[in-house]
Amino acid sequence: MKNINLELFERYQIQPYSGPHALTPQLKQGVDRKHRKISPSIEQAIKESGLQDGMTISFHHSFRGGDKTINLVMQALAEMGFKDLTLASSSLSEIHSPLVEHIKNGVVKKIYTSGLRGDLAEEISRGLMEEPIHIHSHGGRVHLVETGELNIDVAFLGVSTSDEFGNANAVSGKAKCGSLGYAQIDAQYARYTVLLTEELVAFPNQPASIAQDQVDAIVQVESVGDASKIGGGATRMTSNPRELLIARRAADVIEHSGYFYDGFSMQTGSGGASLAVTRFLEEKMTSNDIKASFALGGITSTMVDLHEKGLIKTLLDVQSFDASAAESMARNAAHIEISANQYANPASKGAAVEKLDVVILSALEIDTDFNVNVITGSDGVIRGASGGHSDTAASANLTIIVAPLVRGRIPTVVNSVLNIVTAGSQIDVLVTDHGIAVNPAREDVIARLEKAGVELVTIEALQQRAELLTGEARSIRYEDKVVGFIRYRDGSVIDVIRQVKE
Repeated sequence: MKNINLELFERYQIQPYSGPHALTPQLKQGVDRKHRKISPSIEQAIKESGLQDGMTISFHHSFRGGDKTINLVMQALAEMGFKDLTLASSSLSEIHSPLVEHIKNGVVKKIYTSGLRGDLAEEISRGLMEEPIHIHSHGGRVHLVETGELNIDVAFLGVSTSDEFGNANAVSGKAKCGSLGYAQIDAQYARYTVLLTEELVAFPNQPASIAQDQVDAIVQVESVGDASKIGGGATRMTSNPRELLIARRAADVIEHSGYFYDGFSMQTGSGGASLAVTRFLEEKMTSNDIKASFALGGITSTMVDLHEKGLIKTLLDVQSFDASAAESMARNAAHIEISANQYANPASKGAAVEKLDVVILSALEIDTDFNVNVITGSDGVIRGASGGHSDTAASANLTIIVAPLVRGRIPTVVNSVLNIVTAGSQIDVLVTDHGIAVNPAREDVIARLEKAGVELVTIEALQQRAELLTGEARSIRYEDKVVGFIRYRDGSVIDVIRQVKE
């Protein structure tokens, strides 16, 4: 520097020039620019991330039951000796049962997730963890991340393809799971982001669901997930006659609800009857010359079919529910990937759920106050997920629950649900195979349905009918220990899950 008084730097609190690469050491002579983000192993990426005991790691669940990333990374972390980690996956499923041993061995101390299933859920329900888990909605998770309660130190995100700079997606390559709407939040907010990819492709890899400026390291692995399994379980398309009957009745409710008009919008949640509603809406849309402006959420093959027939203008996809949806996102310009923030964060400047006319959701239990439980089974054991249930119910103009009156010898409509995930004030209609009940607060919907000749019953009558068929339910015995907090979408605790007594 010439003719510059160094006192000026102190007075104005600015830094003197110290060379062209003060902030870009990766550009110095001799550095391998092309491959600087490529790590030879998961272990090396973990070392370079600065991860320490007690920190928070995160994952996404777009591969659902076919996910391999979580088990792969957790095994590496266990072998490296990490302890007391907070695990923040957007959701967990049966395939993640190896986490039981990682909890027992002290690798995992705390869990944030939308849901749990299988052996992991069974063990946690019976008191496996010292600290209660936190069950959040999909939109609520983003809010927890934004507020700093869920402070992600290192995100490990499985993708099907990435270039050497970190532009990644899951609509090309072998493991195509489609939308990475949940992973986008982790990439945005994590202190350090590691991509696990099956295939490295030429720069720039487009479209980029995750962009290069959010990625720190990339590890190529043999497999991040089995994409053929994203469409199983709760996202299957049903052929069950009872579920189809319920779906047909729900379509009738929508048709006469006052929210079925040209340009209406909709979302179907997980569960066979819920997903099947779309099938029966098609004939009503065609005969009434009605087209939907958009369909939202977990996109299915049925929605893709209606989109390609011109009956749904736009698909807003936060998570692809089957292979057809994943492939559609690659070929249809109006099949749009959105982040979980754009989908359902209640603190977002614009969550798409706020534009919903109709949402069709499922339930494990619903009580006579219309409160809904989608997290614990009739035995009190965790076996479900909060997902977008409370997010959509709070936002849509018409929220419909579809469920059989009984499952086996277990009533679905009860006096009081075991756990509340979605408040009854946000539920408008219950459709079962034994009748349709409307929340008394929705006098407008009741009037329209009765005018159209849709037969209605009270929810109390449905509960009594269920009890007649199954007998009075046996009370579940609980320990005092709380094994889980159910977080409402704003972060508040709406209920707790207690340990089941053996």
